[in-house]
Amino acid sequence: MSRIPTASRESVPQDQLAAFDELVSQRGSVPDIGPISIMINVPELAKRGEHFRAYVRGDDSSLPANVRELAMILTAREMDCQFIWNAHAAFARQSGLSNELVDNLRDKKELPSLSDEESAVVEFGRELFRTRRVSQATYNAAHARFGVRGLVELTNLMGYYSSLAFNINAFDVGLPDNLTELPLPV
Repeated sequence: MSRIPTASRESVPQDQLAAFDELVSQRGSVPDIGPISIMINVPELAKRGEHFRAYVRGDDSSLPANVRELAMILTAREMDCQFIWNAHAAFARQSGLSNELVDNLRDKKELPSLSDEESAVVEFGRELFRTRRVSQATYNAAHARFGVRGLVELTNLMGYYSSLAFNINAFDVGLPDNLTELPLPV
């Protein structure tokens, strides 16, 4: 159970009812778990975030699915976000990431040999999360792999998932009953 109750038409800002109704209509019900269950308390924020999510996670992005999923689980690991980890680790495996990579990332163990693409994501993401900056060498390696467009998309994908993790962690959103992955050791 989250620190705040499930949103309702009565609890959200009344000047944002149209956005609330639109989100509920799209989802079939009021979300009661996950980051959107928090963000829908400010429906316009949630609605605008959904547009951003659709771009960074979808086919409009220049990044392949395995890169996007690695960025998401790397963000989950760096932010100690159980919910995002559980939601994306299986998709990361399905996108072609090795079980050893996913499991070792989860357990904070040495990562197996990585492709140049995987290495660029991991080094860029870890450096950015841990130092709030990216060295020129790390930037150059990621830029060479993904180009300007891909690197901007990668950075914003990690930023978006960081925002989701902030909501999940700050409001103590629980995990779904049907866990698909081992939890992060935190």
